[in-house]
Amino acid sequence: MRMETNLQMGQKMQQKLAPQIIQSIEILQLPMMELRKRVDQELLENPVLEREDAQEETEAENEETTEPDEELAEVEAKDSTEEEDFDTFEDFNDYYNDFANGGGGSSSSGEEDPKLQALENSPAPDISLQDHLLNQLSYADPDPEIKPVCELVIGAIDRQGYLTSELEELAESAEEDIDEDDLQEALELVQSFDPPGVGARSLEECLLLQLDGREDTQGDGKLQRDLIENHFEDILENRYPKVRKKLGCSMEDLKEAVDRISRLNPVPGSAFGETAAPTLMPDVRVELIDGEYQVFLEDSWLPPLGVNRYYLRQLKEGNLDDETKEYVKKKLKSARWLIDAIEQRRSTLYNVSSEIMKAQEEFLDKGDEALKPLRMQEIADRAGVHVSTVSRAINDKYIQTPRGVYPLKHFFSGGLEKDNGEAESWEAVRQKLSQIVRDEDKSDPLSDEQISEKLEEQGISIARRTVSKYRRNMGIPSARKRKEY
Repeated sequence: MRMETNLQMGQKMQQKLAPQIIQSIEILQLPMMELRKRVDQELLENPVLEREDAQEETEAENEETTEPDEELAEVEAKDSTEEEDFDTFEDFNDYYNDFANGGGGSSSSGEEDPKLQALENSPAPDISLQDHLLNQLSYADPDPEIKPVCELVIGAIDRQGYLTSELEELAESAEEDIDEDDLQEALELVQSFDPPGVGARSLEECLLLQLDGREDTQGDGKLQRDLIENHFEDILENRYPKVRKKLGCSMEDLKEAVDRISRLNPVPGSAFGETAAPTLMPDVRVELIDGEYQVFLEDSWLPPLGVNRYYLRQLKEGNLDDETKEYVKKKLKSARWLIDAIEQRRSTLYNVSSEIMKAQEEFLDKGDEALKPLRMQEIADRAGVHVSTVSRAINDKYIQTPRGVYPLKHFFSGGLEKDNGEAESWEAVRQKLSQIVRDEDKSDPLSDEQISEKLEEQGISIARRTVSKYRRNMGIPSARKRKEY
């Protein structure tokens, strides 16, 4: 068998997305904060694109009278005879031009600078747990030979506040020989720092360190220490009668001691982070106005965009050489694509959000228990777009409702049909399960089988193993652990 290479010519038809379609899809998917970054980046890179509010200030100073839209129309009309601006296909034309007919929710525009508002509302940078401990070490002023050992210990503490390495391992990792007594002294010094419980090597030690800082080490404090040191596993497994019998105390004293232990912080490093927590910026909000729920887009901070008049005049008057002209035309087209893509995003997001809220209006009145099963295809049909457009529109987007801030994906879920024929979402089933557990007699909590029967009484038929799965996912303990003595 002989193998050889040769060249052959052929023709084939292939559909490709035009650049403006790709950009429109990317803009639609971006959440609010990412879109702002994208716009800021484009303003830096594209000299033809600029903020309209900055443009208005310049016009007021120069007392310009020509309307920018008229100049843009003249340039585009002149340019259209030289080359085709867009290379689109029919499906995109219908999709791309929908925003002209759909309208969008208007956002409130205030006189305050959005950038200044964002700066004022930004949280202060978080300090890391290690930095916090090192600051305290500098004020503690330990012996010179102990200080580097303390720094070694602090460096081995994880973000939760625990010392994850054995003292022997720390000694071996040090560049110089460390005396075991010095290492123990350094650990005790670090464990005396704020937050209480830091530097512990186990949960029990973390809780005991927090008890050491309290005055009531006698009486109830002594009982708490005894519970942590000798009966911690039994307490976690809710074996109160067994513990009470061993300690010879009353059930009331035991429950009070356990309650105080539960108020201690099992994660002392939780108040510290390497980076500041991300800021959540809703893209949409819903308000009840005159008895009706209305949807608004939260994009007042997004700067209004336009094209620079100077470059438009230069193109219209033909004052540019060929190379500069091509460059400006390219940037003009890019600016127009971005402006149109943002406008299309507004329209699509508004239409999709409006249809979601119409479908889930009972949720706005009653909460999660009233959520209905909803599929993206239903919203796509109502909004007149493809289901993939709905998926992109709700991706990483949040909506502010009278009941709190939710991701738009929260309103899409499967469900089941109740005995009376009505549909019930899985989220509503979970909420009803949670309510049944809250209302149970804690001295005789319900088993998963009994919870299933309670749901059956409400017309919801689900198996015991499904109840068990939902209960575990919701962090609800088993009946034995929920029992109160």
